[in-house]
Amino acid sequence: MRVLVIGGTQFVGRHIVDAAIAAGDQVTLFHRGRTNPGLFPTAEHRLGDRDLDLSALESGEWDATIDCSAYFPRQVVRLAEVLGARGGHYVHISSVSAYQESVPFGFSEDAPLASLEDPTTEELTDATYGGLKALCELAAHTSFGATEAERGLSGRGGVPVSVVRPTYVVGPFDHTGRFTWWVERIARGGRVLAPGLAGNPFQIIDARDLAAFVVRLSHGEGTGSFHTCWPAPPFSFGDFLNLLVEVVGPPGCELVWGDPDLLTEAGLTQKDLPLWAGMGPGLEMMAADPSRALAAGLAPRPLAETVLQTHEHELSHPRQLPVGLDPGREAELLANFR
Repeated sequence: MRVLVIGGTQFVGRHIVDAAIAAGDQVTLFHRGRTNPGLFPTAEHRLGDRDLDLSALESGEWDATIDCSAYFPRQVVRLAEVLGARGGHYVHISSVSAYQESVPFGFSEDAPLASLEDPTTEELTDATYGGLKALCELAAHTSFGATEAERGLSGRGGVPVSVVRPTYVVGPFDHTGRFTWWVERIARGGRVLAPGLAGNPFQIIDARDLAAFVVRLSHGEGTGSFHTCWPAPPFSFGDFLNLLVEVVGPPGCELVWGDPDLLTEAGLTQKDLPLWAGMGPGLEMMAADPSRALAAGLAPRPLAETVLQTHEHELSHPRQLPVGLDPGREAELLANFR
């Protein structure tokens, strides 16, 4: 198959391209040439900025387009205008953040999506991210998708559309460092400050499993929306940290659970304690039902395997992570909790 990947050189896109090449696809990457430009020498590279110039995509035809980097609906609309039906099956990478914060535990893909007071906003923040992702999904369906009858009447657009909504994406080459920081912190051992509440729902998806599923969809294996997340609920943040202790924690490693109100009063945020939900709104977004994706071929590896392979990757590719609590500050807080 001929597959066009919008993005494709950083983390999620990188794994998707790996999976597509492994599947024998003929891959074209459209990107700015700034991040890992030397990757994938066997693929065709077309350079451009989707916000400024899509002229590199004015020729060519593909069986599927995988969009890894749309944050504003205008980006989806413009891509559809340029590609039309030449792009083939459109697969859009969204997020569970696209849902309203009031979703119930174990919610399905039919739960209501988020909305924005100002749908024209160009400010990408924690407050607008989910609503913008929901608008991108809407743009995907209205700009690319169409009924069977409409497909026969239009030479542009009117292609099958698939939307994937992952939870936290983790694994090798994760530039955010959020999941990785916890793996490496617990691998150092000792007393570990664990932010409550331990029972908060929690889910991840290994980027490699997400990538394999996205490529499967691009091959025509399913349309509609899919939760790409694992484990299936119930699974908690406490379950996650305890699993880390079992897999990479040295003898004597101990979780010390801190009250979320006290941690907030101490000025700690998700930058200090990544993936920490505290008592904030939208906790049930990490309790999505993955059954539709599983039925369509999503095959998550055991979480313990992801943990161990992430740790091994960090040992072989050491770096300074962009998030995480300073060891001295952690020791000070732990002394107070004692």
